[in-house]
Amino acid sequence: MNDQAEALRHMVRNQELRGEGRITRIVTVTSGKGGVGKSNFSLNFALALSRLGKKVLVFDADISMANIDVLMGISSTYSLYHLLKQEKTIWEIIQEGPQGVHFIAGGSGFKDLLDLSTSQLDYFTEQIGRLQGQYDVIIFDTGAGLSKETVKFIAAAQETIVVTTPEPTSLTDAYALIKMVTAMEDGVKFKLLVNRAVDAREGKATADKIALVARRFLELEIPVLGIMPDDPNVMKAVKKQTPFTISFPGTGASKSINEIAVRFADASGSPASANSGVKGFLQRMFKRS
Repeated sequence: MNDQAEALRHMVRNQELRGEGRITRIVTVTSGKGGVGKSNFSLNFALALSRLGKKVLVFDADISMANIDVLMGISSTYSLYHLLKQEKTIWEIIQEGPQGVHFIAGGSGFKDLLDLSTSQLDYFTEQIGRLQGQYDVIIFDTGAGLSKETVKFIAAAQETIVVTTPEPTSLTDAYALIKMVTAMEDGVKFKLLVNRAVDAREGKATADKIALVARRFLELEIPVLGIMPDDPNVMKAVKKQTPFTISFPGTGASKSINEIAVRFADASGSPASANSGVKGFLQRMFKRS
């Protein structure tokens, strides 16, 4: 395990020295309520992007129920907590999951993000800034609902994917989240992911409901990133602690998420600028230059 971690750190350091000129897309994945499959989507979406040749890093930013590592059956040695306490560097807390996806385990550390001392903030931003250009996509998997930390991630990301299901409570909570964030922050780019749809018709009807009320009452256009079917193999994979795109690559959910990843990869992110990528994310997150 130590040898693997050291090899990973060596590889990422070499990439840093080469200064690969990627424009990193920063994506927040969130939901209005728990139990909609948000973390499962984040993980398998990352794997699908990785299979397309993208370098992907997943931050488990769920304060209360961090579980990305559990879904992979991996025991995490270090987490964001060790970075905030200045005990480890960014390269030391990055771990490697299946199919080349990198991840940072979550936990209590994220609730300290908005209460850092000056020295802690300087260390944190310097370390996270080293990720600039090292990944094509960085995904922040936030907790469900609207904590102050989640609002910060949504406002700082270039794109925010809101995961919902056709259930009325899930729909209501997803719209409430969009409404509240829009009232607090300007310019947030939302996309909708409908999960556990019985069929394409139900998925489209669900997306249309949110799009209609957002357009009418918020004057906001919310495009649909994709629709995923209600697939029993997803829960089987969770019990096996293996991502469903690996355990059941031919199942409906896997096919859908692969198609979603292709559309996402083909769509351009925010244009390159001083405010794009990791450094732009940090500026927006902490309102500092």
